Amino acid sequence: MSRGAPAVTAAGLAAGYGGRPVWSGADLTIPAGSFTAVLGPNGSGKSTLVRLILGLLPPLAGRLEVLGRPPRRGNPEIGYVAQGAGFDPEFSIRGRDFVGLGIDGHRWGLPLGSHTAEVEGALRSVGAEGYAGRPLGHLSGGEQQRLLLAHALVGRPRLLLLDEPLSHLDVRNQRAVVELVADVARRTDLTVLLIAHDVNPLLPHVDQVLYVANGALHIGRPEEIITSESLSRIYSAPVEVLTDSRGRLFVVGLEEEASHPHG
Repeated sequence: MSRGAPAVTAAGLAAGYGGRPVWSGADLTIPAGSFTAVLGPNGSGKSTLVRLILGLLPPLAGRLEVLGRPPRRGNPEIGYVAQGAGFDPEFSIRGRDFVGLGIDGHRWGLPLGSHTAEVEGALRSVGAEGYAGRPLGHLSGGEQQRLLLAHALVGRPRLLLLDEPLSHLDVRNQRAVVELVADVARRTDLTVLLIAHDVNPLLPHVDQVLYVANGALHIGRPEEIITSESLSRIYSAPVEVLTDSRGRLFVVGLEEEASHPHG
């Protein structure tokens, strides 16, 4: 983890729509070079936080700084993979060409060929060189996620936001994507915020957990947040965190999450 200025800081931050808060009173610091898992039930406001960081939604109250400045739309220092990102089987653009579209210069009409080195470097960083010449719609979910990641990385961002990139992957591909993101982050001193429903694939790699629930944000190390005591306090209701023989965490006591590994 880098010891430079924080990547994201917030004080008294509130977010919502139409003047109605989704959550409020958030005080947090995301250190530069850290890997943070963003967890919480559906509808709690995880993606709302991403919209704030991207400058797509103004705060209702408080202060937010991203990479030392107020958030702004189209910040090239931020890479982003949206929730549900994927490709129809008929989508015929080649993976390599799609990654090239992530370079700012292309928006101004510069030919993709002028960025060959950047594109190939991004493909190598995610191990996608072997299938980058194939149509995106013909690739597996795991291969598509790698190319989406390369697209987000090709502009060499300082901050990477991933909104539920694991949701449609099997367990093997979930682990592979998380390990890949963690490896790239370590090698490039990249700050990562990854929204997920299940913390288990992330546990060996994340520095901290940002938990969004009951109209508030809570941040700390995984062992501080994902405990019976902490989640019971967050929800103001009895919650139990169980660990199975493989070290996987399960949450009991929340109707929405009781049938799932922790998220």
